[in-house]
Amino acid sequence: MASLRSPSSPSDGYKRFSDDFANSSINNYGSNVTNSRAGDGGGDTNTLDMGSRSSLHTGLQMSEDEHWEMNYHEAAIYLEEGLNNEKFDSHPSSPEELPAYLRVHNPWYHGLDLLASLVLILLAFTEDPAVPAFELPVWAHGTIELLALSVIGIELHLKLKWIGWGTIFKHKRTMIKGVTLLIMLLEAVVVLCRQSSHFRVTRALRPIFLVDTRHCGGVRRFIRQILQSLPPILDMLGLLMFFVATYSLLGYYLFSEHIDNGHFRTLSDSFVSMFVLLTTANFPDVMMPSYAKSKWYAVFFILYIITVLYVLMNLMLAVVYETFTRIEREKCRALLLHRRGAARRAFRLLVSRRAPHAVKLRHFAGLIRHYAPHYSGLDVYLMFKQLNQSTTGGLSRTEFANVYEVFALRWAPQTSRAPWYADSPLEPLGRAAAVIVHRPYFEYVIYALIIGNGLAMVLRVLEAAGDLQDSARLLCASWDTWLFLTLFLIEAALRIMACGLSAYLESGWNVFDLSVTLLALMGAVLLTIAPKLFIVVMFRPLRLMRLYKLKKRYRDVFGTLVLLSPLMSSAGCVMLVMYYFFAIIGMELFAGYNLRNCCINTTVEDFYKYSENSSTPLGYYYLNNFENILTSGVTLFELTVVNNWFILMNAFASVAGQLSRLYFMVFYLFTMVVLTIVVASVLEAFRFRIQYKRSTTKRDEEKLLHEEVHTSWEEAQRLGATGDLAEQLRTYLPPGIDVTFIGTRPRTKEVLQRRMYQTEIQKWLAEEVENDELQPSTTVTSSEDPLSPPLIQQPDGDNHHIRSGYQL
Repeated sequence: MASLRSPSSPSDGYKRFSDDFANSSINNYGSNVTNSRAGDGGGDTNTLDMGSRSSLHTGLQMSEDEHWEMNYHEAAIYLEEGLNNEKFDSHPSSPEELPAYLRVHNPWYHGLDLLASLVLILLAFTEDPAVPAFELPVWAHGTIELLALSVIGIELHLKLKWIGWGTIFKHKRTMIKGVTLLIMLLEAVVVLCRQSSHFRVTRALRPIFLVDTRHCGGVRRFIRQILQSLPPILDMLGLLMFFVATYSLLGYYLFSEHIDNGHFRTLSDSFVSMFVLLTTANFPDVMMPSYAKSKWYAVFFILYIITVLYVLMNLMLAVVYETFTRIEREKCRALLLHRRGAARRAFRLLVSRRAPHAVKLRHFAGLIRHYAPHYSGLDVYLMFKQLNQSTTGGLSRTEFANVYEVFALRWAPQTSRAPWYADSPLEPLGRAAAVIVHRPYFEYVIYALIIGNGLAMVLRVLEAAGDLQDSARLLCASWDTWLFLTLFLIEAALRIMACGLSAYLESGWNVFDLSVTLLALMGAVLLTIAPKLFIVVMFRPLRLMRLYKLKKRYRDVFGTLVLLSPLMSSAGCVMLVMYYFFAIIGMELFAGYNLRNCCINTTVEDFYKYSENSSTPLGYYYLNNFENILTSGVTLFELTVVNNWFILMNAFASVAGQLSRLYFMVFYLFTMVVLTIVVASVLEAFRFRIQYKRSTTKRDEEKLLHEEVHTSWEEAQRLGATGDLAEQLRTYLPPGIDVTFIGTRPRTKEVLQRRMYQTEIQKWLAEEVENDELQPSTTVTSSEDPLSPPLIQQPDGDNHHIRSGYQL
């Protein structure tokens, strides 16, 4: 469908006012806007059809068309800020601030900022201690670092040009980013001058730049939830450490005289032993020497494990879960009210003096032209029609507040719901396939084939084979493999013929079935060509996962995974950032230590014995080191698993000093906090899905995800469809015929939350209205026209002026 914007217009709505950035005259912002009514004086800005004056053209002489274009542009910026949850105090407030704002909010600059941040992260592979395959000379990685920091510095400089130095103290993230950038710039210059790296633990702060990019908004939200969940976690950690310290003190007095038990010789040894015992990693090693002295000593260790592990740790999870659930609900509330605030500000700029309480179609179309230029004229009209439930011909403030809900809708004529093969040469084949697919026994036949495929694989595994190559070929490239793959491809072809390719791909299970079938086919071909490519044997069994769809519990689990996918990706990024942070610190602290044959006369000596001729399985622990970023990541993952993690800690304590234990203990606490919050998020998502399924029928969900709009060409003309918009609508709205369009929105957690939190949403909106009514009025009325909308009164001063568009 054609775009609402003319072909000669820029593809980016914001670019319209950024074409003349290089021009020093501020009056050129909008010089490409034509106006047939503009006169020599720049047009009459007091006509009844003109609305609030945008703060972006304060002090400029403009025609009426240029006035509206600036209003559309600022309203689009408000909606963007609402969508991205940006504070309104960083909104550009004058024409001088607009160029810097547009440069930073350009999608190309977002990509450049992300690239520079990733380059900084990846420099850890090339700097000393470097991964051997990626090592670069100092001048090379130092120059790359300066270039990447310069790109980030330019973005920060442009941001300061419109938010100002006074506002930066309210933006803690920006302030931290600026301080970190300054430190890293100075260090990079020092490295280039000295041509050698120094103790640069500040490299661990590089992920700050990545997290601050536009593309990592979900990561920032997850980190914010972690920080908001910290108070109850710290409370529980304080209680937990109290019991650890208490039992450590008691253990010291009970067991310090046991010569065979070296875990309690000093108070510090006792505390370390009990801290490690918290993870159960060394439970038998700590207990057995004392248990050999007296069986009653087992009571001490059993009570300790029950208290700290099964009571306090589970209680911490419960507390974090309750906090996370409350934060999730509060996040939904804050985002809803923030977007409504953005919609109010945009509404203020779109109403005219002729109609001060409604947004007309042409002004709504102007807004969309800047906010989402990829929408077609039909999309714009149908969104307007869906919002205009009152059928008054204009969007009221309440109706316009729902503008974000219609942006996700994708429209199609109701006639498109007819079978795809209707009136086509393939109609007989399509109808036959539809009859077969919709038979009640078709699904049972497919499940029988999947079970048969599984039994065939079991028989192939049990069948004796000469070597691994023959065994792999029997399992994944034998005649029965080709038979079942052919049947599965026929099944996919029937489903595609019955419902069409697009409808087939809308089902996640269909996508999964087709994907694993094609992967198994590719694996069979590869295994035939290259018999040693054993990795492909995993593809054939994947189709058995379809059997899990039969049980409702598994369907709930998979549905929860779908809802959790955005959150899990954010949690994964947070874990990687944490690993990077601790890996850099670990390399700076421990990269110079060799663990081969270390720890003589200690309890972990056997784990680090190494010989070039022979080595025991225990002797490979020396590979757990911090010699580069990759091995550091593997070492940290082993510490995360906590199995025998105390062996690593004791080894480094032996070669680097006892204070090195703090590094490993702090890392464990960090991972415990993050993983506890991840578990809480999984529980919350699962509970949310179960409650949603219990309270929502299939019919309710269908209504939630689909909207119907009935319209006609005559109605479009009454609503004000003229010009290019009318030309585009004429194709889809034949005169004299009523047409129905179906709008479909994706099934996301945000959409489902509006269904689940209906009662709360009504309460939040009522509280918002009540608060608005209680606030004293800070508006003044324009003396030029009694019908003009109110303007916000700013404080007096040389650099302040009356700004509009901030309050309705």
